[in-house]
Amino acid sequence: MEEILQMSALELSKQIRHGSVSVKEAVEACKKQIQTSEPQVHAYVSMDEKILAHRIKEVEEGIKSGRYTGPLAGVPIAVKDNICTRGQKTTCSSKMLENFVPTYDAQAVKQLEDAGMVILGKTNMDEFAMGSTTETSAFGVTRNPWNPEHVPGGSSGGSCAAVAAGEAVMALGSDTGGSIRQPSAYCGVTGLKPTYGRVSRYGLIAYASSLDQIGPIGKNVKDCAALFEIIAGHDSKDSTSADVPVESYDSLVSGGLSGMRIGIPKEYLAEGCDEEVKKALADAVHTLSKNGAVVEFFSLGMVDYVIPAYYIIACAEASSNLERFDGVKYGYRTPGATELHEMYKKSRAEGFGEEVKRRILLGSFVLSAGYYDAYYMKALRAKGLIKKEFDKAFQKYDCILAPASPTTAPKIGTSLSDPLQMYLSDIYTVAVNLAGLPAVSLPCGMDSRGLPIGMQLIGDCFQEKKILRAAAAYEQLRVEFPKAWAKEEK
Repeated sequence: MEEILQMSALELSKQIRHGSVSVKEAVEACKKQIQTSEPQVHAYVSMDEKILAHRIKEVEEGIKSGRYTGPLAGVPIAVKDNICTRGQKTTCSSKMLENFVPTYDAQAVKQLEDAGMVILGKTNMDEFAMGSTTETSAFGVTRNPWNPEHVPGGSSGGSCAAVAAGEAVMALGSDTGGSIRQPSAYCGVTGLKPTYGRVSRYGLIAYASSLDQIGPIGKNVKDCAALFEIIAGHDSKDSTSADVPVESYDSLVSGGLSGMRIGIPKEYLAEGCDEEVKKALADAVHTLSKNGAVVEFFSLGMVDYVIPAYYIIACAEASSNLERFDGVKYGYRTPGATELHEMYKKSRAEGFGEEVKRRILLGSFVLSAGYYDAYYMKALRAKGLIKKEFDKAFQKYDCILAPASPTTAPKIGTSLSDPLQMYLSDIYTVAVNLAGLPAVSLPCGMDSRGLPIGMQLIGDCFQEKKILRAAAAYEQLRVEFPKAWAKEEK
Protein backbone atom coordinates (compact mmCIF):
# COMPACT_ATOMS: atom_id res chain seq x y z
CA MET A 1 0.00 0.00 0.00
CA GLU A 2 2.82 2.41 0.88
CA GLU A 3 4.40 1.84 -2.54
CA ILE A 4 1.17 3.02 -4.19
CA LEU A 5 1.24 6.28 -2.21
CA GLN A 6 4.83 6.85 -3.34
CA MET A 7 3.86 6.78 -7.02
CA SER A 8 2.97 9.79 -9.12
CA ALA A 9 -0.46 9.73 -10.77
CA LEU A 10 1.08 8.94 -14.17
CA GLU A 11 3.16 6.08 -12.71
CA LEU A 12 0.16 4.67 -10.86
CA SER A 13 -2.06 4.71 -13.94
CA LYS A 14 0.66 2.97 -15.95
CA GLN A 15 0.86 0.22 -13.32
CA ILE A 16 -2.95 -0.12 -13.28
CA ARG A 17 -3.19 -0.36 -17.08
CA HIS A 18 -0.40 -2.97 -17.13
CA GLY A 19 -2.18 -5.00 -14.46
CA SER A 20 0.54 -4.65 -11.77
CA VAL A 21 -1.87 -2.73 -9.48
CA SER A 22 -5.67 -2.95 -9.47
CA VAL A 23 -7.97 0.07 -9.28
CA LYS A 24 -9.32 -1.35 -6.01
CA GLU A 25 -5.81 -1.54 -4.54
CA ALA A 26 -5.14 2.08 -5.49
CA VAL A 27 -8.40 3.23 -3.90
CA GLU A 28 -7.81 1.08 -0.80
CA ALA A 29 -4.35 2.62 -0.34
CA CYS A 30 -5.93 6.08 -0.28
CA LYS A 31 -8.72 4.92 2.03
CA LYS A 32 -6.22 3.42 4.45
CA GLN A 33 -4.34 6.71 4.53
CA ILE A 34 -7.65 8.55 5.01
CA GLN A 35 -8.35 6.39 8.08
CA THR A 36 -4.91 7.27 9.45
CA SER A 37 -4.79 11.01 8.67
CA GLU A 38 -8.37 12.20 8.38
CA PRO A 39 -9.18 12.42 12.13
CA GLN A 40 -6.47 15.08 12.35
CA VAL A 41 -6.45 16.64 8.85
CA HIS A 42 -10.22 16.70 8.02
CA ALA A 43 -9.72 17.15 4.28
CA TYR A 44 -13.03 15.52 3.24
CA VAL A 45 -16.64 16.49 3.90
CA SER A 46 -18.30 13.50 2.20
CA MET A 47 -17.56 10.10 0.69
CA ASP A 48 -20.20 7.74 -0.69
CA GLU A 49 -18.99 4.14 -0.28
CA LYS A 50 -21.76 2.70 -2.45
CA ILE A 51 -21.03 5.01 -5.40
CA LEU A 52 -17.28 4.44 -4.94
CA ALA A 53 -17.60 0.63 -4.97
CA HIS A 54 -19.68 0.77 -8.15
CA ARG A 55 -17.19 3.12 -9.81
CA ILE A 56 -14.19 0.91 -8.95
CA LYS A 57 -15.86 -2.04 -10.67
CA GLU A 58 -16.87 0.10 -13.67
CA VAL A 59 -13.34 1.46 -14.17
CA GLU A 60 -11.67 -1.95 -13.76
CA GLU A 61 -13.98 -3.38 -16.42
CA GLY A 62 -13.45 -0.31 -18.64
CA ILE A 63 -9.66 -0.67 -18.50
CA LYS A 64 -9.86 -4.40 -19.32
CA SER A 65 -12.20 -3.77 -22.27
CA GLY A 66 -10.06 -0.94 -23.66
CA ARG A 67 -12.62 1.78 -22.94
CA TYR A 68 -10.26 3.67 -20.62
CA THR A 69 -6.76 3.96 -22.05
CA GLY A 70 -5.73 7.48 -21.03
CA PRO A 71 -2.65 8.41 -18.95
CA LEU A 72 -4.68 8.83 -15.72
CA ALA A 73 -7.12 5.91 -16.06
CA GLY A 74 -7.79 4.26 -12.70
CA VAL A 75 -6.28 7.09 -10.63
CA PRO A 76 -8.19 8.07 -7.43
CA ILE A 77 -9.01 11.79 -7.29
CA ALA A 78 -10.72 14.11 -4.80
CA VAL A 79 -13.07 16.90 -5.91
CA LYS A 80 -13.63 20.24 -4.19
CA ASP A 81 -17.13 20.51 -2.76
CA ASN A 82 -18.25 23.42 -4.94
CA ILE A 83 -18.01 21.29 -8.10
CA CYS A 84 -21.27 19.43 -8.81
CA THR A 85 -21.31 15.64 -8.66
CA ARG A 86 -24.51 13.85 -9.69
CA GLY A 87 -26.04 11.87 -6.85
CA GLN A 88 -23.41 13.06 -4.33
CA LYS A 89 -23.74 16.00 -1.96
CA THR A 90 -22.24 19.29 -3.12
CA THR A 91 -22.40 21.66 -0.17
CA CYS A 92 -19.84 24.44 -0.75
CA SER A 93 -19.04 23.67 2.92
CA SER A 94 -22.08 25.75 3.87
CA LYS A 95 -25.11 25.12 6.04
CA MET A 96 -27.06 26.75 3.20
CA LEU A 97 -26.41 23.72 0.95
CA GLU A 98 -25.72 20.99 3.51
CA ASN A 99 -28.28 18.63 1.94
CA PHE A 100 -27.99 19.67 -1.73
CA VAL A 101 -27.55 16.71 -4.12
CA PRO A 102 -27.07 17.80 -7.77
CA THR A 103 -28.91 16.02 -10.56
CA TYR A 104 -26.00 16.50 -12.98
CA ASP A 105 -22.20 16.41 -13.11
CA ALA A 106 -20.02 19.45 -13.70
CA GLN A 107 -18.39 19.28 -17.13
CA ALA A 108 -14.96 18.86 -15.49
CA VAL A 109 -16.28 15.91 -13.46
CA LYS A 110 -17.75 14.34 -16.59
CA GLN A 111 -14.37 14.64 -18.28
CA LEU A 112 -12.67 12.97 -15.28
CA GLU A 113 -15.08 10.06 -15.54
CA ASP A 114 -14.70 9.84 -19.32
CA ALA A 115 -10.93 9.51 -18.69
CA GLY A 116 -11.50 6.61 -16.28
CA MET A 117 -10.60 8.38 -13.04
CA VAL A 118 -12.20 7.41 -9.71
CA ILE A 119 -13.68 10.14 -7.51
CA LEU A 120 -13.00 9.32 -3.86
CA GLY A 121 -15.12 12.05 -2.30
CA LYS A 122 -15.69 15.78 -1.86
CA THR A 123 -13.16 17.98 -0.07
CA ASN A 124 -13.58 20.68 2.55
CA MET A 125 -13.25 24.34 1.59
CA ASP A 126 -13.87 27.85 2.82
CA GLU A 127 -17.62 28.41 2.68
CA PHE A 128 -18.63 29.27 -0.91
CA ALA A 129 -14.87 29.58 -1.60
CA MET A 130 -14.70 32.77 0.49
CA GLY A 131 -11.54 32.64 2.56
CA SER A 132 -7.84 31.88 2.47
CA THR A 133 -7.50 29.32 5.26
CA THR A 134 -10.35 26.72 5.06
CA GLU A 135 -11.46 27.93 8.49
CA THR A 136 -14.78 29.41 7.32
CA SER A 137 -16.23 25.96 6.47
CA ALA A 138 -19.50 25.14 8.24
CA PHE A 139 -18.21 21.58 8.73
CA GLY A 140 -15.02 22.26 10.66
CA VAL A 141 -11.45 23.36 10.06
CA THR A 142 -9.03 21.52 7.76
CA ARG A 143 -5.49 21.30 9.14
CA ASN A 144 -2.15 21.42 7.37
CA PRO A 145 -0.68 17.88 7.07
CA TRP A 146 2.82 19.27 7.71
CA ASN A 147 1.79 20.76 11.06
CA PRO A 148 -1.81 20.46 12.33
CA GLU A 149 -1.48 23.71 14.26
CA HIS A 150 -1.33 25.56 10.93
CA VAL A 151 -3.90 26.20 8.19
CA PRO A 152 -3.68 24.44 4.80
CA GLY A 153 -4.62 27.65 2.97
CA GLY A 154 -7.81 28.20 1.06
CA SER A 155 -10.27 28.07 -0.31
CA SER A 156 -9.16 24.73 -1.87
CA GLY A 157 -7.49 23.73 1.42
CA GLY A 158 -9.25 20.37 1.60
CA SER A 159 -8.12 19.35 -1.89
CA CYS A 160 -4.50 20.40 -1.30
CA ALA A 161 -4.38 18.82 2.17
CA ALA A 162 -5.80 15.56 0.78
CA VAL A 163 -3.00 15.32 -1.82
CA ALA A 164 -0.31 16.37 0.67
CA ALA A 165 -1.53 13.83 3.26
CA GLY A 166 -1.65 10.97 0.73
CA GLU A 167 -5.45 10.81 1.04
CA ALA A 168 -5.81 11.30 -2.73
CA VAL A 169 -3.40 10.98 -5.63
CA MET A 170 -4.80 14.11 -7.29
CA ALA A 171 -7.56 16.66 -6.72
CA LEU A 172 -9.66 19.30 -8.44
CA GLY A 173 -9.84 22.77 -6.93
CA SER A 174 -11.18 26.14 -8.01
CA ASP A 175 -9.28 29.42 -8.08
CA THR A 176 -10.99 32.81 -7.79
CA GLY A 177 -8.10 34.81 -6.34
CA GLY A 178 -5.43 32.23 -5.58
CA SER A 179 -7.53 29.44 -4.09
CA ILE A 180 -5.55 26.69 -5.84
CA ARG A 181 -2.09 28.26 -5.80
CA GLN A 182 -1.91 29.55 -2.22
CA PRO A 183 -3.01 26.29 -0.50
CA SER A 184 -0.76 24.33 -2.89
CA ALA A 185 2.13 26.44 -1.61
CA TYR A 186 1.12 25.99 2.04
CA CYS A 187 0.74 22.20 1.61
CA GLY A 188 3.81 21.56 -0.55
CA VAL A 189 1.94 20.31 -3.62
CA THR A 190 1.62 21.57 -7.21
CA GLY A 191 -1.48 23.44 -8.41
CA LEU A 192 -2.39 25.00 -11.74
CA LYS A 193 -4.81 27.88 -12.28
CA PRO A 194 -5.57 27.73 -16.04
CA THR A 195 -6.36 30.70 -18.28
CA TYR A 196 -9.91 31.98 -17.74
CA GLY A 197 -12.16 30.04 -20.10
CA ARG A 198 -9.75 27.10 -20.57
CA VAL A 199 -11.80 24.79 -18.33
CA SER A 200 -15.59 24.76 -18.36
CA ARG A 201 -17.27 26.39 -15.36
CA TYR A 202 -20.49 24.45 -16.02
CA GLY A 203 -21.37 22.85 -12.69
CA LEU A 204 -19.01 25.01 -10.64
CA ILE A 205 -21.11 26.82 -8.02
CA ALA A 206 -20.18 30.44 -8.66
CA TYR A 207 -18.45 32.81 -6.28
CA ALA A 208 -17.30 35.47 -8.77
CA SER A 209 -18.17 34.43 -12.31
CA SER A 210 -15.59 36.58 -14.12
CA LEU A 211 -12.75 35.24 -11.95
CA ASP A 212 -13.54 31.58 -11.06
CA GLN A 213 -11.59 28.80 -12.75
CA ILE A 214 -11.36 25.05 -12.06
CA GLY A 215 -7.84 23.61 -12.03
CA PRO A 216 -5.74 20.53 -11.16
CA ILE A 217 -3.76 19.78 -8.00
CA GLY A 218 -1.14 17.03 -7.94
CA LYS A 219 2.14 15.75 -6.57
CA ASN A 220 4.19 17.18 -9.43
CA VAL A 221 4.05 19.26 -12.60
CA LYS A 222 3.64 16.36 -15.04
CA ASP A 223 0.64 15.03 -13.11
CA CYS A 224 -0.97 18.49 -13.20
CA ALA A 225 -0.29 18.82 -16.93
CA ALA A 226 -1.91 15.43 -17.59
CA LEU A 227 -5.01 16.34 -15.56
CA PHE A 228 -5.16 19.75 -17.23
CA GLU A 229 -5.22 18.04 -20.63
CA ILE A 230 -8.23 15.98 -19.47
CA ILE A 231 -10.37 18.80 -18.04
CA ALA A 232 -9.51 21.59 -20.53
CA GLY A 233 -11.43 22.22 -23.72
CA HIS A 234 -14.41 24.04 -25.17
CA ASP A 235 -17.86 23.45 -23.67
CA SER A 236 -20.97 24.77 -25.39
CA LYS A 237 -22.78 24.80 -22.02
CA ASP A 238 -20.44 27.53 -20.74
CA SER A 239 -20.65 30.84 -22.61
CA THR A 240 -17.21 31.89 -21.28
CA SER A 241 -15.53 28.68 -22.48
CA ALA A 242 -12.72 29.29 -24.98
CA ASP A 243 -12.43 27.22 -28.14
CA VAL A 244 -8.65 26.82 -28.02
CA PRO A 245 -6.87 23.51 -28.80
CA VAL A 246 -5.31 21.67 -25.86
CA GLU A 247 -1.84 20.18 -26.29
CA SER A 248 -0.84 16.75 -24.95
CA TYR A 249 0.68 16.76 -21.48
CA ASP A 250 4.00 15.46 -22.89
CA SER A 251 4.40 18.50 -25.12
CA LEU A 252 3.22 20.83 -22.33
CA VAL A 253 6.14 19.93 -20.07
CA SER A 254 8.94 19.44 -22.61
CA GLY A 255 11.52 21.92 -23.83
CA GLY A 256 13.64 22.82 -20.80
CA LEU A 257 14.81 26.25 -19.69
CA SER A 258 17.20 27.17 -22.46
CA GLY A 259 16.42 30.64 -23.82
CA MET A 260 13.44 31.27 -21.55
CA ARG A 261 13.08 34.85 -20.33
CA ILE A 262 11.66 35.12 -16.82
CA GLY A 263 10.77 38.40 -15.11
CA ILE A 264 10.42 39.04 -11.37
CA PRO A 265 8.35 42.06 -10.28
CA LYS A 266 10.42 44.16 -7.84
CA GLU A 267 7.26 45.08 -5.96
CA TYR A 268 6.61 41.41 -5.07
CA LEU A 269 9.81 41.16 -3.02
CA ALA A 270 9.41 44.46 -1.20
CA GLU A 271 8.28 45.01 2.39
CA GLY A 272 5.75 42.43 3.58
CA CYS A 273 7.39 39.38 2.02
CA ASP A 274 8.95 37.05 4.62
CA GLU A 275 12.76 36.76 4.52
CA GLU A 276 12.66 32.96 4.31
CA VAL A 277 10.29 33.19 1.33
CA LYS A 278 12.69 35.66 -0.36
CA LYS A 279 15.63 33.31 0.31
CA ALA A 280 13.78 30.32 -1.23
CA LEU A 281 12.92 32.40 -4.31
CA ALA A 282 16.53 33.59 -4.60
CA ASP A 283 17.68 29.96 -4.59
CA ALA A 284 15.10 29.13 -7.29
CA VAL A 285 16.31 32.07 -9.40
CA HIS A 286 19.89 30.82 -9.07
CA THR A 287 18.84 27.34 -10.23
CA LEU A 288 16.89 28.73 -13.19
CA SER A 289 19.68 31.11 -14.25
CA LYS A 290 22.35 28.43 -13.97
CA ASN A 291 20.40 26.15 -16.28
CA GLY A 292 19.71 28.36 -19.29
CA ALA A 293 16.95 30.80 -18.26
CA VAL A 294 17.44 34.57 -18.40
CA VAL A 295 16.02 35.97 -15.16
CA GLU A 296 15.76 39.68 -14.41
CA PHE A 297 13.84 42.10 -12.21
CA PHE A 298 11.33 44.58 -13.63
CA SER A 299 8.67 46.93 -12.34
CA LEU A 300 5.03 45.80 -12.64
CA GLY A 301 2.62 48.71 -12.34
CA MET A 302 -0.76 48.86 -10.58
CA VAL A 303 0.30 46.51 -7.75
CA ASP A 304 -1.16 48.83 -5.09
CA TYR A 305 -4.60 48.61 -6.73
CA VAL A 306 -4.77 44.82 -7.05
CA ILE A 307 -6.29 43.94 -3.66
CA PRO A 308 -8.97 46.68 -3.57
CA ALA A 309 -9.97 46.06 -7.20
CA TYR A 310 -10.20 42.31 -6.63
CA TYR A 311 -12.29 42.46 -3.46
CA ILE A 312 -14.69 45.05 -4.88
CA ILE A 313 -15.29 43.01 -8.06
CA ALA A 314 -15.36 39.61 -6.33
CA CYS A 315 -17.73 40.74 -3.58
CA ALA A 316 -20.01 42.52 -6.07
CA GLU A 317 -20.31 39.35 -8.15
CA ALA A 318 -20.74 37.23 -5.01
CA SER A 319 -23.64 39.37 -3.79
CA SER A 320 -25.34 38.81 -7.14
CA ASN A 321 -24.53 35.08 -7.42
CA LEU A 322 -25.61 34.23 -3.88
CA GLU A 323 -28.93 36.01 -4.31
CA ARG A 324 -30.40 32.68 -5.52
CA PHE A 325 -30.04 31.10 -2.06
CA ASP A 326 -33.23 32.42 -0.49
CA GLY A 327 -34.82 29.33 1.10
CA VAL A 328 -37.40 28.93 -1.67
CA LYS A 329 -36.28 26.47 -4.38
CA TYR A 330 -33.45 24.61 -2.64
CA GLY A 331 -30.99 24.98 0.20
CA TYR A 332 -31.55 25.80 3.85
CA ARG A 333 -34.94 27.15 4.91
CA THR A 334 -35.50 28.50 8.41
CA PRO A 335 -38.20 26.65 10.37
CA GLY A 336 -41.18 28.55 11.77
CA ALA A 337 -41.15 31.71 9.61
CA THR A 338 -44.65 33.17 9.38
CA GLU A 339 -44.29 35.33 6.25
CA LEU A 340 -42.19 35.52 3.08
CA HIS A 341 -39.76 38.32 3.92
CA GLU A 342 -39.09 36.87 7.36
CA MET A 343 -38.28 33.54 5.69
CA TYR A 344 -35.86 35.22 3.26
CA LYS A 345 -34.05 37.11 6.01
CA LYS A 346 -33.83 34.30 8.55
CA SER A 347 -32.88 31.64 5.98
CA ARG A 348 -29.97 33.74 4.75
CA ALA A 349 -28.92 34.92 8.22
CA GLU A 350 -28.89 31.34 9.56
CA GLY A 351 -27.66 29.59 6.39
CA PHE A 352 -24.62 31.76 5.60
CA GLY A 353 -21.51 32.08 7.78
CA GLU A 354 -19.92 35.34 8.93
CA GLU A 355 -17.34 35.68 6.14
CA VAL A 356 -19.93 35.03 3.41
CA LYS A 357 -22.29 37.60 4.95
CA ARG A 358 -19.44 40.12 5.18
CA ARG A 359 -18.68 39.76 1.46
CA ILE A 360 -22.35 39.88 0.43
CA LEU A 361 -22.77 43.13 2.40
CA LEU A 362 -19.63 44.63 0.89
CA GLY A 363 -20.75 43.61 -2.60
CA SER A 364 -24.25 44.99 -2.11
CA PHE A 365 -22.76 48.25 -0.86
CA VAL A 366 -20.44 48.81 -3.87
CA LEU A 367 -23.31 48.03 -6.28
CA SER A 368 -25.80 50.33 -4.57
CA ALA A 369 -27.00 53.65 -5.98
CA GLY A 370 -24.49 56.39 -5.31
CA TYR A 371 -21.55 54.01 -4.87
CA TYR A 372 -21.64 52.00 -8.13
CA ASP A 373 -19.59 54.56 -10.08
CA ALA A 374 -17.36 55.48 -7.15
CA TYR A 375 -16.28 51.90 -6.40
CA TYR A 376 -17.42 49.19 -8.81
CA MET A 377 -16.80 51.04 -12.08
CA LYS A 378 -13.41 52.28 -10.83
CA ALA A 379 -12.48 48.70 -9.90
CA LEU A 380 -13.38 47.52 -13.41
CA ARG A 381 -11.21 50.25 -14.90
CA ALA A 382 -8.35 49.23 -12.60
CA LYS A 383 -8.82 45.63 -13.73
CA GLY A 384 -8.32 46.73 -17.35
CA LEU A 385 -5.17 48.66 -16.45
CA ILE A 386 -3.77 45.67 -14.52
CA LYS A 387 -4.25 43.51 -17.62
CA LYS A 388 -2.40 46.12 -19.71
CA GLU A 389 0.56 46.01 -17.30
CA PHE A 390 0.77 42.24 -17.72
CA ASP A 391 0.45 42.56 -21.51
CA LYS A 392 3.41 44.93 -21.47
CA ALA A 393 5.45 42.50 -19.34
CA PHE A 394 4.71 39.54 -21.62
CA GLN A 395 6.07 41.43 -24.62
CA LYS A 396 9.47 40.92 -22.98
CA TYR A 397 9.13 37.81 -20.81
CA ASP A 398 7.93 34.24 -21.38
CA CYS A 399 6.74 34.02 -17.78
CA ILE A 400 6.76 35.90 -14.49
CA LEU A 401 8.18 34.43 -11.28
CA ALA A 402 6.57 35.42 -7.98
CA PRO A 403 5.99 34.14 -4.46
CA ALA A 404 2.68 32.30 -4.03
CA SER A 405 2.18 33.93 -0.62
CA PRO A 406 4.08 36.50 1.47
CA THR A 407 4.55 33.93 4.27
CA THR A 408 4.25 30.22 4.94
CA ALA A 409 1.04 28.84 6.48
CA PRO A 410 -0.13 30.85 9.51
CA LYS A 411 -1.39 29.22 12.68
CA ILE A 412 -5.06 28.28 12.91
CA GLY A 413 -7.10 31.07 14.50
CA THR A 414 -4.79 33.96 13.63
CA SER A 415 -6.27 34.94 10.25
CA LEU A 416 -10.00 35.15 11.00
CA SER A 417 -9.37 37.58 13.87
CA ASP A 418 -8.12 40.10 11.29
CA PRO A 419 -10.01 39.69 7.97
CA LEU A 420 -8.17 42.61 6.36
CA GLN A 421 -4.82 40.92 6.99
CA MET A 422 -6.25 37.72 5.48
CA TYR A 423 -7.28 39.66 2.36
CA LEU A 424 -3.79 41.18 2.05
CA SER A 425 -2.24 37.68 2.06
CA ASP A 426 -3.66 37.30 -1.48
CA ILE A 427 -1.48 40.10 -2.84
CA TYR A 428 0.57 37.86 -5.17
CA THR A 429 -2.29 35.76 -6.51
CA VAL A 430 -5.37 37.90 -7.21
CA ALA A 431 -3.85 39.88 -10.11
CA VAL A 432 -3.67 36.65 -12.13
CA ASN A 433 -7.45 36.21 -11.85
CA LEU A 434 -8.18 39.86 -12.62
CA ALA A 435 -6.15 39.51 -15.84
CA GLY A 436 -7.49 36.00 -16.65
CA LEU A 437 -3.95 34.55 -16.82
CA PRO A 438 -2.63 31.03 -16.15
CA ALA A 439 -0.28 30.37 -13.23
CA VAL A 440 1.25 27.33 -11.59
CA SER A 441 2.35 27.05 -7.95
CA LEU A 442 5.02 24.55 -6.96
CA PRO A 443 7.26 23.95 -3.93
CA CYS A 444 10.62 25.69 -3.81
CA GLY A 445 11.78 25.14 -0.22
CA MET A 446 10.96 24.79 3.46
CA ASP A 447 11.05 27.39 6.22
CA SER A 448 12.77 26.99 9.60
CA ARG A 449 9.54 25.56 11.10
CA GLY A 450 9.38 22.77 8.52
CA LEU A 451 6.54 24.35 6.51
CA PRO A 452 6.59 24.39 2.69
CA ILE A 453 7.36 27.52 0.65
CA GLY A 454 5.78 27.85 -2.79
CA MET A 455 6.54 29.94 -5.84
CA GLN A 456 4.34 30.65 -8.83
CA LEU A 457 5.10 30.99 -12.52
CA ILE A 458 2.62 33.23 -14.36
CA GLY A 459 2.07 33.13 -18.11
CA ASP A 460 0.24 35.07 -20.79
CA CYS A 461 -3.29 33.99 -21.76
CA PHE A 462 -3.43 30.43 -23.16
CA GLN A 463 0.33 30.03 -22.61
CA GLU A 464 0.09 27.19 -20.09
CA LYS A 465 2.82 25.44 -22.10
CA LYS A 466 5.43 28.05 -21.19
CA ILE A 467 4.80 28.01 -17.45
CA LEU A 468 4.47 24.22 -17.27
CA ARG A 469 7.66 23.82 -19.30
CA ALA A 470 9.59 26.10 -16.93
CA ALA A 471 8.00 24.51 -13.85
CA ALA A 472 8.78 20.95 -15.01
CA ALA A 473 12.38 21.89 -15.78
CA TYR A 474 12.83 23.53 -12.37
CA GLU A 475 11.21 20.56 -10.62
CA GLN A 476 13.72 18.17 -12.22
CA LEU A 477 16.61 20.32 -11.01
CA ARG A 478 15.29 20.76 -7.48
CA VAL A 479 16.36 18.38 -4.73
CA GLU A 480 13.52 15.91 -4.12
CA PHE A 481 10.81 17.58 -2.05
CA PRO A 482 9.73 15.63 1.10
CA LYS A 483 6.18 14.30 1.46
CA ALA A 484 3.84 15.35 4.26
CA TRP A 485 2.29 11.90 4.64
CA ALA A 486 5.71 10.24 4.82
CA LYS A 487 6.79 12.72 7.50
CA GLU A 488 3.61 11.91 9.42
CA GLU A 489 4.25 8.15 9.21
CA LYS A 490 7.68 8.55 10.78
